[in-house]
Amino acid sequence: MTVARVNGIDISYDVSGDGPLVVMVMGTGSPGRVWKANQEPALVKAGYRVVTFDNRGIAPSSECAEGFTVDDMVADTAALIEHVGGGPALVVGTSLGARITQELALARPDVVKAAVAVATYGRGTPLQEAISAGERDLYDNKIKLPPEYQAAITAHLNLSPHTLDDDRSARDWLDVIGFSPQTVTAGVRAQLELHNQEANRLAAYRAITRPMLVIGFADDRTLPPKLAREVADAVPGAEYAEVAKAGHFGYLEQPAEVNRLLVEFLGRHR
Repeated sequence: MTVARVNGIDISYDVSGDGPLVVMVMGTGSPGRVWKANQEPALVKAGYRVVTFDNRGIAPSSECAEGFTVDDMVADTAALIEHVGGGPALVVGTSLGARITQELALARPDVVKAAVAVATYGRGTPLQEAISAGERDLYDNKIKLPPEYQAAITAHLNLSPHTLDDDRSARDWLDVIGFSPQTVTAGVRAQLELHNQEANRLAAYRAITRPMLVIGFADDRTLPPKLAREVADAVPGAEYAEVAKAGHFGYLEQPAEVNRLLVEFLGRHR
C-alpha cells in the first residue's frame, strides 16, 4: 500500500493493473482490500487500472476521530483520483461508498466518467438509523459483544437467507467473519456518526449527469433493494440491476454476477 497526502489527510491506497482508471470506494468500517477478494481481479483481467483505498476513518489512512462529513469523504475521493492521474475515473462504491460515489458524481462530474452504486440508498430509514445508533452506543459504552454472537449478528444482517439456510455454508461464513472481525476504532466510530447526519438526497440526484448503474441485492436486510431502486429512479438515465440470492455482502456472496454487471457496464463507458 502507498500513502498519499491528499485533501489535508493521509490516504492509503493500492494500484493494480493497467488501462482505464477504476476507483473503488468501500463501505462503513471496511478497508479497501475487501475489493481484492473478487472485484479487483476481475477488473484487472478485463483491462483496467484499479485503485482501492482505505477511506478516512480506516487506518492506516487518517482516522480523523474528531469527526467528518460525507462531503469530506467525497473530497478525499476526488483528490485521490487527481493524485493517481488518468481521470476522469470510472467509480464503483458500495453502501456508504455508494453514497460517496453518488455525491461525487453530483459535486465533481469532472473527475467521474461513469459510476456504479452497489447496495446503495438515497435516504435513511428508521431501521438503518436504529442499527447505527445501537452500534454507536456499544462503542461509547465500551460494550463488546461475545465474538460468536457478533459473528452471528453480522451474518444475519449482511448475508442472504439462501446462504444461511445451508448449514455448511452458514458455518463457513461464521468462521470467516469470526476470523476477521470488524473492529470499531475511533475512526470507525466517526464513520458511524455519518448515519446520524444523513438527509434525503433523492431530489438532488436528479441533477447527476454521469452514466450510472445501480445494483441492488434482493435479500439485503441492511439496505433493502427498494432503496437502491429509488436512487436509480432519481438519477436521469440510470440503469438498475438486482442480484438474486444476495444480501448486503452480495459482492462476496454472488461475485460472478456482480463482476459480470461491472465489466459489462464499465466496458460501455471506458
